[in-house]
Amino acid sequence: MLSSPVVLALALSLVSAFCYAAAAVVQERTAAGTADLRGTLVRGSWWGAVGLNASGALLHVVALRYGPLTLVQPLGALTLVVAVPLGALVARRRTSGAQWRGVALTLVGLTGLLVATAAGSAPDDTLGTGEVLAVALVAFGVIAVLVRFATGGSGLGGLAFAAASGIASGVGSTLAQKLAVGATPSWSVAVVAVLTVAFASGGLLLSQKAYRSGLGGPLALLTLVNPVAASVIGISLLGEGFQYGTAGTLIALAGAVAAARGVVLLSLPQSRQSHQDRPGRRASAYTRHQPRLPRPTRLLRTGLPSAARVRPVTVELGVELTGTSRTV
Repeated sequence: MLSSPVVLALALSLVSAFCYAAAAVVQERTAAGTADLRGTLVRGSWWGAVGLNASGALLHVVALRYGPLTLVQPLGALTLVVAVPLGALVARRRTSGAQWRGVALTLVGLTGLLVATAAGSAPDDTLGTGEVLAVALVAFGVIAVLVRFATGGSGLGGLAFAAASGIASGVGSTLAQKLAVGATPSWSVAVVAVLTVAFASGGLLLSQKAYRSGLGGPLALLTLVNPVAASVIGISLLGEGFQYGTAGTLIALAGAVAAARGVVLLSLPQSRQSHQDRPGRRASAYTRHQPRLPRPTRLLRTGLPSAARVRPVTVELGVELTGTSRTV
């Protein structure tokens, strides 16, 4: 039976995921229509996405006040569950059967994780100042390596940016929990607040660069890396775990595998070919512009042209050859 703090964290996470999904769709469409970051910053749609991301982040931070990292962060996978059908609706294309299976697997996997991680109490432990600095330093180093790889001309640049964005967002959520759970004004809290804003802003900008290579793959990787980064920190440094002992751990692992498989299916590229652009349709459209020939049945009904109406045509052909030139 879920307690009221966990139920509240679950509800806030659902609304937060919807905000993030809408923002991702807007970001992807904005990135497709602009050549660089400067052009992106002057578009109102991008600032609308920033507002949606800010709303999702605020709800996410409040959810972290009432639920552990191992519960709240995996629910971020709902972003992809909402974003893929929403993106298809906006682009006026059909969602494939594989992607609907991905939705089902992701929901089943998240349900398993929810059963195993919903401990029923609000978190009461946060990272210490030294742990915060150590996590920030390690995360910054990994993000720098991924960004360097992404800008090196590799074909996997979009996925590298997405992984960097997922790590930045996961670390930002972890640091935000320290602010949300019983923080008292001090210099260390101010440092955490600055680092939280830096990682959250960096995650937003990195995701914008990642979406230039499309929505499915980058968003899927971002969705997987984010909860993994936060859960690793929560389990290793905060002592968070799973309910029901070994059985709960197995349920959580099975749920994680199912959710990961669902995210992969959701990230499959979707055909942009519309119903009118199918090969058969294209061929028929081509033949409409060709001159129409009389049907054999019509020739039989009207009869062949009479001999009186057939006039002989005489063609005179003269050929003159001079050296290597020829005139016909």
